[in-house]
Amino acid sequence: MLIQILTHTPAWVYALFALLAWMGSRQLRDGSTHLLRATAMPVAMVALAIYGVASAFGRSEAGWLALAGWGLAAAAALTLVARLPLHPAVRYDAASRRFFLPGSGVPLALMMGIFATKYAVGVLLAMHPELAHQGGFATGVSTLYGLFSGIFAGRALRLWRLALRPRAATVAA
Repeated sequence: MLIQILTHTPAWVYALFALLAWMGSRQLRDGSTHLLRATAMPVAMVALAIYGVASAFGRSEAGWLALAGWGLAAAAALTLVARLPLHPAVRYDAASRRFFLPGSGVPLALMMGIFATKYAVGVLLAMHPELAHQGGFATGVSTLYGLFSGIFAGRALRLWRLALRPRAATVAA
């Protein structure tokens, strides 16, 4: 059955997987990124999660439960992650609008988590379309998407807070 699933997977899905793996693995090393780029990735991943919820459950009766699960989980994860302190090595240079970040496996794990969830849900719904109409399934999957979204958004919010600090505080941070 696994061979059937893999052979019926469109080529663009493999390309997306490779792109996400490459982008996430680049963040394993120390580096720098522009303020806009640090925002673009979380926005893109949140959009992917919302798309996952809408495409899988938006037309079913369970759609509103799915969106509620996504929203509540995203808000909870955002609130929690936004309160966590940044790694002490994170720096922001206001003149160049660049962050200097230590390497981390978290972005790669989040990207692969969203991808794996979207892929698994796609396969399950292709094999069992009736799952899209089951509130428990829709809410559970959407809650997982919401957690991923909230974590990404919370990490971006922490960077924005650093960027918006007065210059003296940024240098001291």
